[in-house]
Amino acid sequence: MTQATAPAASSSSPASPAGRKDGRTARRSLWRRLLARPEVGALIAAIGVYVFFFVAAPSFRDAGALSTVLYQASVMGIMTLPVALLMIGGEFDLSAGVAVTTSALTAAILSFQLSVNVWTGVIVALIVSLAVGAFNGWVLIKTGLPSFLVTLGSFLILQGANLAVTKIFTGNVASDSIADMDGFDQAKRIFASEFTIGGVNFKITIIYWLVFAAAATWLLLRTKFGNWIFAVGGNKDSARAVGVPVSFTKIALFMGVGAGAWFVGMHLLFSFNTVQSGEGVGNEFLYIIAAVIGGCLLTGGYGSAIGPVIGAFIFGMVNQGIVYANWNPDWFKAFLGVMLLVAALVNLWVRRTATRR
Repeated sequence: MTQATAPAASSSSPASPAGRKDGRTARRSLWRRLLARPEVGALIAAIGVYVFFFVAAPSFRDAGALSTVLYQASVMGIMTLPVALLMIGGEFDLSAGVAVTTSALTAAILSFQLSVNVWTGVIVALIVSLAVGAFNGWVLIKTGLPSFLVTLGSFLILQGANLAVTKIFTGNVASDSIADMDGFDQAKRIFASEFTIGGVNFKITIIYWLVFAAAATWLLLRTKFGNWIFAVGGNKDSARAVGVPVSFTKIALFMGVGAGAWFVGMHLLFSFNTVQSGEGVGNEFLYIIAAVIGGCLLTGGYGSAIGPVIGAFIFGMVNQGIVYANWNPDWFKAFLGVMLLVAALVNLWVRRTATRR
């Protein structure tokens, strides 16, 4: 008589259905990896703005119009790059706009009043600009105050000093012309010259803008300092705990904004020979807007250098597109505000889509 035996229970778990993947290990599609890039939202917005003005303003299609747009974008973009790096590092600089004017006035007034070669004024202006940036960073680190308050104070100090000092030395609200002084022509060739392509004149700032963008991209993605920027912007306490020099990084970023202000200030000075002491007020918001449109988060720790380049290009297209479309230029700020909101929403959608499983 045989004894029936029950089939042994399998000790292994049931096989997973074919094709089921763990969402934590599944490889994201190329589309989602592209959407994860900070500048993708800005690129979508830039294409939309370009197509819009291409249709709405026939003169916008001319090569000369492109030259003007690129020039506007380059002047804005050169300052937007260090401002964007500072934002990735988790801070703001509300003095960036008037710091450009401070730099230009320093070089102009010093050169004229002392009757020295303009390069002396240029060098002193660089030292002053770096010192302003270092001061902002140092006060931030020592006091723990938000960068909003620290740089708002610097903004008011520089704005008042620009006007008061200019009136003391010149008797009016503008610096004296330095066009006939030693070194002016050489400095103009470096900071404010032009080159011609296909019969169309382009400003040298366009080249500088692209070179600085490439350098900033390399800095962020290929250097230890770039890792420090993202770390202090994400969580400075955690960054300090793993050995990141938080104080050095933040002060260096503020000094980078000062260097950008110096360069743009020199361009404006040697383009127009003189500087109005009240210029630059409000430009700090344009730099921040261009960086945000380019994908930088206001909370820090996220962004790129390419995104702010695209953001500045959008600014140039809007600024000149309104003119070429024969619209009232008073609508510029309103249009820019709409672009900011749209870009913020597009960036939010892009990030959510990129991180969705």
